[in-house]
Amino acid sequence: MIEQRRHQRIRFGVSPRVRIGFGGRTGEGCVENLSMSGLMLRSPEPLEIGRLVGCEFSLFGSPLIDIAVNIVSRIGDGLYGARFQIGLINQVLIEDAIRDALASGKASVLSVHELGGRKVMRIVGGLTGALRNDFMHALTRVGVDELDVGGVTQVEQAGLALCLVATDRHGVAIASRSACFDDAWAQAVAAPGTH
Repeated sequence: MIEQRRHQRIRFGVSPRVRIGFGGRTGEGCVENLSMSGLMLRSPEPLEIGRLVGCEFSLFGSPLIDIAVNIVSRIGDGLYGARFQIGLINQVLIEDAIRDALASGKASVLSVHELGGRKVMRIVGGLTGALRNDFMHALTRVGVDELDVGGVTQVEQAGLALCLVATDRHGVAIASRSACFDDAWAQAVAAPGTH
């Protein structure tokens, strides 16, 4: 899980809604995750791999993003990988929407990098339970030496619980910390029964 993606994957605590247009029909779904190159969407609509589909979505009050996507994969029932057919205006809208969602803590990025021989898990945006699968995979399968939470903008109890598992059970050090993380962490480690 050492980060090798060209564009980081953005996850959401609450999945944004998406409208889908295809074959003269419309449908609904939600955005599971998003990057600058595409998105993972969940929809009951029967989308075909290789098909061009129209998508409209907004990230937590951002301007409406209306973009064509090419369906490139299907995972199980109703989960689709889609690659953007992007133009300059949509690229700017997506970049701005991602930046604002991360700053508000409504979206999160988790990545693992090797720095000076140490594996560092970096979290930007919301430290939430939505990160659980990626967090635990990095912790137990990849191995992590340090947590960098200097870019955390919002903290949920479930996110703090993940950090407690990392520090208490796996000996992970917490390196860089944001002010909002520091406040929440101080309360978490002072609470009875946490250590």
